[in-house]
Amino acid sequence: MSDQPKEKRPVPDGKSKFMTTRRKEPSKTGFVGYEVVWEPFHKVAEYTTPKKP
Repeated sequence: MSDQPKEKRPVPDGKSKFMTTRRKEPSKTGFVGYEVVWEPFHKVAEYTTPKKP
């Protein structure tokens, strides 16, 4: 068992309906963080001024 390589396989991106998480590279102390990317919940329509009577 100790003869196995110590390399860790890459972690796939976590995907859900409105967000994606990606694993960051380990820091000098070994801390591994995650980056969260949020997708917009709704579309923004361009505003047009109403016609004047």
